Amino acid sequence: MSSTTAASPVRTSRPRQDRPGHAPRPGAGMGAALRPLLIDVGVPLGSYYLLRDAFGLSLWLSLALSSVGPAVRSVAGLVGERKLNVLAALMLAVNVAGIAVSFLTGDPRAMIAKDSVISSVIAFAILASVIARRPLMSAGLRPFMTQGTPERGAAWDRLAARSARFRRFELAYSTIWGVALLADCAARLVGAYTLPVTTMVWMSTVLTLSAVGVGVMVGGAVAAMPIMRMVESEVRNAYSGRPAG
Repeated sequence: MSSTTAASPVRTSRPRQDRPGHAPRPGAGMGAALRPLLIDVGVPLGSYYLLRDAFGLSLWLSLALSSVGPAVRSVAGLVGERKLNVLAALMLAVNVAGIAVSFLTGDPRAMIAKDSVISSVIAFAILASVIARRPLMSAGLRPFMTQGTPERGAAWDRLAARSARFRRFELAYSTIWGVALLADCAARLVGAYTLPVTTMVWMSTVLTLSAVGVGVMVGGAVAAMPIMRMVESEVRNAYSGRPAG
């Protein structure tokens, strides 16, 4: 009997996107992952500077107009999803604080202190998110740890749901950034009323850059790098069929 009637072989291999060797190109989904940060943080900040510097609007009017987007997204989240949009609400709080202190325009020292007061809102919000065990900085860290790939994103989600060690690193990362930014705010506030104005004009920038440097380096060494190793290990374990360590 002829063998030409033999059945065709059946494909049993996993889909291409599920194989480690054929994972989606890193960054392929980065745009989607970063979209909340862009919409809720980037757009309000960009519109504020555009309105203030390019169009010459007053400080409070620029802040007020750039608050429209975050306000709409915060209300829409509460009404449509019964959930607070944390990033949008944070930007709205920062803008409202800026409007409140923008009238302190007579004293140059008050103008320097104003930036510290506005920035402190962010620091307190980050630390409050740690206390609530919903670390705010994870929203910015996750896209870089997962590289926009479904495998790494799923690994992050599994670890966040099941690993107490992973959650401790998340909390530590936000704590480091919150403390660093709060220390920057306190130092600038003290300096505004104790150091010469000409000194604080450049010292404010140095203090802020130092706080960011501490957040990047210390946060990276203490929390971000261990998180990255855990995500990579979880991806490998998922493919090998072993439970996460």
